Amino acid sequence: MRLSGILRIVAIIFTLMTTWFFTHTYFKSAGKTIRIRGFLDFSSKITSEKHSRNKCDNSKKCEKDFFAFKITSGAANVVGPSICFEDNILMSGVKNNIGRGLNIVLVDGVTGVVKQQKYFDMFSGDINTLLEFLKEIPESSLVLVASFDDPGSKLNPEARKLLTDLGSTHAQNIGFRDSWVFLGAKGMKGKSPFEEFLKNTPDQNKYDGWPEALRIEGCIPRKII
Repeated sequence: MRLSGILRIVAIIFTLMTTWFFTHTYFKSAGKTIRIRGFLDFSSKITSEKHSRNKCDNSKKCEKDFFAFKITSGAANVVGPSICFEDNILMSGVKNNIGRGLNIVLVDGVTGVVKQQKYFDMFSGDINTLLEFLKEIPESSLVLVASFDDPGSKLNPEARKLLTDLGSTHAQNIGFRDSWVFLGAKGMKGKSPFEEFLKNTPDQNKYDGWPEALRIEGCIPRKII
């Protein structure tokens, strides 16, 4: 047998012994071999922790009889708004159902069933379509609103009052290219705690001609009246 053949056999034997030694050492700890059941339990724990996220990826978990939501306004006229309710993205650029102006979702405040989702152009659209929509909102409905590009140019006193009656604090002030996110309810008494508003201020805007995007998230109890 040639020397090269002998060396090849020795190399194979060395590789097998090294592999056996590594495997024997790696799967032992203090003389105890890891058992399949323990490994599966560990894997199950990792999987559980990985999936223990809150609805809508919110920072807080909502208790029973509370709905989870997250509303994000548009960023300038480039990135569209997003509205999530009970872990379902109802409006977003990916779903291709958003538009310039006010993006609104109506949800039954008792059952959590989504009733409508529409957007209204507040720059060149017809304000009467928004007025009709707001006047026909059923009692005990949750109203989720996200601005995009320009939410205020077409708003008139009647529209502002209808939005104020839903619990908005800032509806009277919304203007050209302002950022606004809001959750209110038909028949709500008092002002909603879920609202953020940022004025279009040229020397303070984050974007060229627009303020930064806004976001609100939280837990809303069933039936706010």
